[in-house]
Amino acid sequence: MNTEKKIFDISPVRYREGKLYLLDQTRLPGEEVYIEIKTKEDMWDAIYKLKVRGAPAIGVAAAYGLYVEASRYSGTSVIEFTDYVEESADYLETARPTAVNLAWALRRMKQKLKEAGIATVQEGRDLLLEEAQAIHDEDVKACRSMGEYGLSLLEPEMGILTHCNAGTIATARYGTCLAPIYLGQERGYNFRVFADETRPLLQGARLTSWELDKAGVDVTLICDNMAASVMKKGWVDAVVVGCDRMAANGDGANKIGTSAVAILAKEYGIPFYMYVPTSTIDMETLSGEDIEIELRKGEEIYRMWYEKPMAPAGIKTYNPSFDVTDHKYITAVITEKGIVRPPYDINLKKIMEKK
Repeated sequence: MNTEKKIFDISPVRYREGKLYLLDQTRLPGEEVYIEIKTKEDMWDAIYKLKVRGAPAIGVAAAYGLYVEASRYSGTSVIEFTDYVEESADYLETARPTAVNLAWALRRMKQKLKEAGIATVQEGRDLLLEEAQAIHDEDVKACRSMGEYGLSLLEPEMGILTHCNAGTIATARYGTCLAPIYLGQERGYNFRVFADETRPLLQGARLTSWELDKAGVDVTLICDNMAASVMKKGWVDAVVVGCDRMAANGDGANKIGTSAVAILAKEYGIPFYMYVPTSTIDMETLSGEDIEIELRKGEEIYRMWYEKPMAPAGIKTYNPSFDVTDHKYITAVITEKGIVRPPYDINLKKIMEKK
């Protein structure tokens, strides 16, 4: 089976001949629709409304989005152009606070422009496009590498549970925690995957199960509160999840509900693997206590996916988009540079310094 053709040709970010297109993930699995991003406002809206999501994909999309906005500048002053780019980047960075790749990619673009000493506006535009493409290419390589490292931790016929979506549509290609599943599929590992639905935005139901099924992977969709049951039955041999921001001590912020899965895995003696590109590791954030958690509208809990509201009108809601998994529950962190094990405060620093 040629699974690569079936799944890896799907990309959440497409840049072609000066135009940027994003797969609108809010319309999956019913429709595969690409929307064009023409302005920084389009890009901000796409990030905030989760049309593009997943920390690596957000970073790649934002880099291209900044270039698209820079292309709209009509003046000839290099100083004004540089200011325009910096202001646009600062605006885009406000779209979502938790995923570190957004700020990382935009700051990298600004720094590249600042250090280059450009002589013309066109030179600046060309430089920004080159950097956006570099960020894109680097993410593809990183995800492939994480897939190989991650597969070394898994055995054929394993049952694997995952939460949220950290697949190919959350990255430039391959995915983070789903990358070893796709590589294993190509190599006949015959994994059995349990995908949590991932309330309240249902990324596991709408996106992960869609991806895996499309690739021919044996996938079973379960509600979030069923994870303990399948673990107790002995059907889960490993848990794999992604990460939107990892602190220097190994605490990892991921989609809400991840922390509960990690605690359950610890109770049942199941290894819990968090897949984290080094671009997602924030060494300036000392612990998970310092990670800003995005709060979203309560409508996502009781109205967004239903014909009629599923709760009383005016009910109070609390809707954090992420939670933080304490490093003590994480068996290993898989990066594109290698596998990191405790103590994370020491070994994450070593992996970040690795060339």
